[in-house]
Amino acid sequence: MYRSLGDFLDALDRAGELVRIAAPVSPLLEITEIADRVSQSAAPSVGLTGQVDDPDHAGLGGPALLFENIEGSTSRIPVAINLFGSYQRMEMALGCHDAGHTPGGFEAIADRIASLVRPEPPSGWRDLLGKAAEFAPLLRTPPKVVRRGACQEVVKTGSAINLLDLPINKCWPLDGDLAAVGYPTPADQPDTSAGQGRFITFAGMYTIHADDAGKAKPPSRNIGMYRAQVIDRTRLIMHWHMHHDGARHWRSWKRLGQPMPLAIAFGGESVLPYAATCPLPPGISELLMAGFLTRRGIRLVKCRTIPLHVPANAEIVIEGWVSTQAGGIGYDPRATDEPLGPGAAFEGPFGDHTGYYSLPDRYPIVEVSAISHRCNPIYPTTIVGLPPQEDYYLGKATERLMLPLLRTLIPDIIDYDLPMFGAFHNCAFVKIRKEYPLQARRVMHAIWGAGQMAWTKFIIVVDEEVNVHRRDEVLAAVFRNAHFGRDLELVNGPLDILDHAAPRLGAGHKLGIDATRKVRGEEVNGIAFDAPIAVGSSEVSEVYYDNGSLAVFAPEFGRGRCAFVQLEAGAKGRGRGTLERFIDQIEFAKPQAAGAKPQARTWGFIILIDDDADVRDVDAVLFRWCANTDPGRDMIRRGSIIAFDATAKIAGTTINGHAVRDYPPILRMSDEIRERVTRRWSEYGLDRWR
Repeated sequence: MYRSLGDFLDALDRAGELVRIAAPVSPLLEITEIADRVSQSAAPSVGLTGQVDDPDHAGLGGPALLFENIEGSTSRIPVAINLFGSYQRMEMALGCHDAGHTPGGFEAIADRIASLVRPEPPSGWRDLLGKAAEFAPLLRTPPKVVRRGACQEVVKTGSAINLLDLPINKCWPLDGDLAAVGYPTPADQPDTSAGQGRFITFAGMYTIHADDAGKAKPPSRNIGMYRAQVIDRTRLIMHWHMHHDGARHWRSWKRLGQPMPLAIAFGGESVLPYAATCPLPPGISELLMAGFLTRRGIRLVKCRTIPLHVPANAEIVIEGWVSTQAGGIGYDPRATDEPLGPGAAFEGPFGDHTGYYSLPDRYPIVEVSAISHRCNPIYPTTIVGLPPQEDYYLGKATERLMLPLLRTLIPDIIDYDLPMFGAFHNCAFVKIRKEYPLQARRVMHAIWGAGQMAWTKFIIVVDEEVNVHRRDEVLAAVFRNAHFGRDLELVNGPLDILDHAAPRLGAGHKLGIDATRKVRGEEVNGIAFDAPIAVGSSEVSEVYYDNGSLAVFAPEFGRGRCAFVQLEAGAKGRGRGTLERFIDQIEFAKPQAAGAKPQARTWGFIILIDDDADVRDVDAVLFRWCANTDPGRDMIRRGSIIAFDATAKIAGTTINGHAVRDYPPILRMSDEIRERVTRRWSEYGLDRWR
């Protein structure tokens, strides 16, 4: 466990997990392209957690990077990225390799959490003393306020404030470019040109509820990891989702008609970035989680210009006030002549963790009142995009650490996995010990009512012998046990705000697939529990063929029941019609590869994608299935056949009675930057990670 970002970097360096880059590098896109390539490469070492719980991706992540020479920077502050981008480094950050902390990977920390949420009553005095020793560290976990902190060695206020001195990076080419995604600039939009599309992406955002104003120890103290777009020297745009605690706090200050204090803290103890992303219940501070992980309270220091406290060991702190005059989200200048209104800006677009740009909307402006930092600070940042990125490993830590809490809420669950292609909120594999009819459906509905898991779009439930951490094993269970006329659970419910496929903002459909073995009592839709499931020839493995307009891939795990189909180029908006014709005429194609042709009439699960990915790349196909479909609108059901239109659709149309909203561009780096990075790769000292 490390008390500061500098200590953590030193440890990574000693462990061979860090590459220092002395060559000059631009914070505008170049850092992104370097980090994106590195994150797809082999990690210097493989963590214990990945070997057990994510064997398909355990070895990915590349090294952490420290850019020591940032082009255009007047402050000479180095930039650190991909610090948490592997299982090994996440385990180091959380103390899994430290004597006296929690050796044994994420599972060991989960065991500590389990002992708290499911305490066993002591069997005697000796056991009671053991329990007392086990719970004693909790008394040391609350944060501790100190008089001075390294984060305030330099303090800038008034005319000395300049956000542009910080090496804040631009992540993706269209970030902050309204016109590039088809939006006009509102007449009262502040001039964001000085910001150049740069966003703060990897800092703790500290807020409190208005009811706790003036309290020495505000119980609502919250840390969120949100994004903030740079406007100019002294202003930011604050972005948070409506269901986040930060947004809830903002609404409480808005009701009072007062601006909300906000502190943005970079760095600090190595557990803090994880704690800021941890989905804790409302009212439980992430600082308590950080203290639990470090086994000691986080040291805090009072901010200089706002009534909040921040980690004393932070590298950089931005203090400010968030306007509460701003209106809510859902503003679209294409559909209204109304102004943005005071205290607001049209934020975005931004290349998001969904792998697509999140589109612009109205968010409040932050007026910066102070910037403080160490004498020699380091600026930590991250990028998000098509997985795997650094946030994948932060999410995997949550998956493992929160399992005891999820089991407490839903005791039927043995284990679960959030597969990489689902980008956290879009898909979950769940393992149960089946004991009664329709138990899998009960578990689905329980998950859809369980905190942050409520946003999960697709849930697949399997029996206890299936390894949920192996994608192909889970999917093989689907095609072995699921009858698609009987074993689907389609519901309406809230979805992630970033889900562009949802027919309404944050609301749409979810789908559960019961891939458990069926028992008597599960005769849904009049189909017997033991109804035969047609499968293809046992000799069929992976087959690919292309008739010149549609490429088709039948993966081996599908047992002849699954086909991935690719729409021809230039056919945007014709996905559903193409899919319906494909179902009607399913045996039209001629094989182009060795091997027998699949028994096409047994294909019962079909996914149609655009021409922007290889139909043979299973993760790429499933990623688009999760990202581009609303199951209530884009699923075609014909008896025991289900087919999904996972292509980009045309906004403003209606399909199956449901609206289509804007489909944003998928994230792609510019050719110019790709060529620059390829040309300079050896100069960066990264030949090992080509």
